[in-house]
Amino acid sequence: MTDSLHSPQASASSNSLPLAGIKVLDLTRALAGPFCTMVLADLGADVVKVEPSPNGDMIRNWGPYDRGVSAYYLSGNRNKRGMALNFRDPVASDLLRELSRKSDVVVENFRPGTMEAMGLSYETLVADNPALVYAGITGFGRTGPAGQWPGFDQIAQGYSGLMSVTGSPESGPMRVGVAIGDQAAGMWAAMGVLAALLERKTTGRGQRVETSLLASLVGLLSVQGQRYLSLGEVPSPVGNTHPVISPYGVFQTADGPFNIAPATTDMWCKLCALLGLDELVNDPRYADNAARVERRGELKAALELELKKHTREHWTRLCIEAGIPAGPINDLADVFADEQVVHCGLVEEVDHPSLGPLKQVGCPIRLDAMNGKSVRTAPPLFGQHTREVLADYGVPVSRIDALMRDQVVFQHVSIPNQNDTETI
Repeated sequence: MTDSLHSPQASASSNSLPLAGIKVLDLTRALAGPFCTMVLADLGADVVKVEPSPNGDMIRNWGPYDRGVSAYYLSGNRNKRGMALNFRDPVASDLLRELSRKSDVVVENFRPGTMEAMGLSYETLVADNPALVYAGITGFGRTGPAGQWPGFDQIAQGYSGLMSVTGSPESGPMRVGVAIGDQAAGMWAAMGVLAALLERKTTGRGQRVETSLLASLVGLLSVQGQRYLSLGEVPSPVGNTHPVISPYGVFQTADGPFNIAPATTDMWCKLCALLGLDELVNDPRYADNAARVERRGELKAALELELKKHTREHWTRLCIEAGIPAGPINDLADVFADEQVVHCGLVEEVDHPSLGPLKQVGCPIRLDAMNGKSVRTAPPLFGQHTREVLADYGVPVSRIDALMRDQVVFQHVSIPNQNDTETI
């Protein structure tokens, strides 16, 4: 097993969490890899985000910006410590190899071949540290005809078929409104890391964990994928209606759209009763779900004749009271003002070193050990913890000074009485 060093500062707020004592060397950038390591950090791992100098993770340059700080970066890097490193210096590769010897997990999402070119291949690192869990995220797989393709979310959404079942007949294929490929890959990778760590308790050995944006999205195709594999059906986009259940989806009311999901025969009957359309229950055109799917357009029109007589709030309340799943279609202002969202504590506040109080979407997993709070530390400034991290890994101060002097590593320094900061 590895010697899992954990800083006193980090352990003060996370030593009761499941991954306390697990040290993660995070070599990832953009979103899929950082999302994976953020999940591990939320669960208590000491994640060290290693960023390339002089500009750091590419995501820092993606807007919009909160007082000069990328909101994209802020969304995917909470609960980590930050270290800045000149990846182009050969000494940097040696240093990373040294740090990996004292790490439990290494996570990377470079294009295949990049880690090998830096002398940091899986084979090399596991030879130094047999207990190491090595997680790699690629765009389309580590090998194969598309193995060298760069991994970008929308490209993967299209390649995986997800876009072909998203959208409407009028719009054609549509991307999901968030980077679902990146985030799904990050979640799958995090689950793989957790499984590998669990097995390591028995075997004492780590292993390689792999996923890709492509594999992650194909893995989410669910019933749409099974429709093709079992029946040879090629699903097409059906907009805001359910692909295999009717009625189910978005319906218009007097003041706008809302969602109804009467997924069972009993719910369908209740909805008809609620709308005063009991005759539809015995109408042979709508005798079962298959028939209702076949005539979903005309059925939607019949239901909306009644639904348009009252508001979304009116129908949502009556549907819920009748045991029919229903709800509003919120924009993000609605979401973050919603009483249930507030009640569930889905937004947390943390102190950011340059922005001050910072609101963030917290971890959706709730553990007793979290004590109701998952965001323990703000996303780190570029190079914020370089000295601290190296010291925790056992690097002597004199050597840290030399690495700083030779510009192999960089440490963020705040300038007193100014808002500006610099990295030296």
